[in-house]
Amino acid sequence: MVAVIGDIHGCYFTLVELHNKIKKNYPDIQIYTVGDLVDRGNNSTEVINFIFNENILFTPGNHDYMFYHYFRDPDSIFARSWVFNGNETTLASYEADEDLIPIHIERIKNAPLYFDLDDCFISHAGVSSYYGKILPENFRDDLEILSKIIYSDYKTDTGVLWTRDTLLDLGKLQVVGHTKQREIILDEDSSAIYIDTGACVGNKLSAVIVHQSEIIDTLDEKTHLNDII
Repeated sequence: MVAVIGDIHGCYFTLVELHNKIKKNYPDIQIYTVGDLVDRGNNSTEVINFIFNENILFTPGNHDYMFYHYFRDPDSIFARSWVFNGNETTLASYEADEDLIPIHIERIKNAPLYFDLDDCFISHAGVSSYYGKILPENFRDDLEILSKIIYSDYKTDTGVLWTRDTLLDLGKLQVVGHTKQREIILDEDSSAIYIDTGACVGNKLSAVIVHQSEIIDTLDEKTHLNDII
């Protein structure tokens, strides 16, 4: 059984309270998050420190990769895109802690793009149904076959950082963020659950508790205004 938190986007105070709720109800559970740790909210530095200190495992989101590339590959499309995707609040949050930037971005770059767990498959945006036409019919027998595709195609509109496509049924529950909803949405046809509930726009931060592809529980925390105002 695992807990998975949706897109955090710099909402540190909201994250802490949701984390407390999860640990109160499930003290020994491993917590994951689908990424987009930074941007839009006010407290990206604090979010990343908290993720590291509490051993929350994460898959990077497209915003996290834009943050990384801005400093490591400034001519890349990721870096150029960041200027138009909420980087102001992230840069402001690091003004007093600029020495943390190289540490944080290296941790982001080294984080896996997905977790294939017994309980579920976690990535930022999900595995697009586009790949169904190039995978063998028995791909669900060993999802390791997805690794090459995911790591070679993450920069494209169909990749696990960016896709808005209908997701591919992997034979286990996919837990994803990226596509914002007001409430957690389960797509039964794709066996996918969308858990980005717009913390950074004043709605709430959500988490799911999953066991063997079954949703055991959902928890949420309304966005704390000091994260976004």
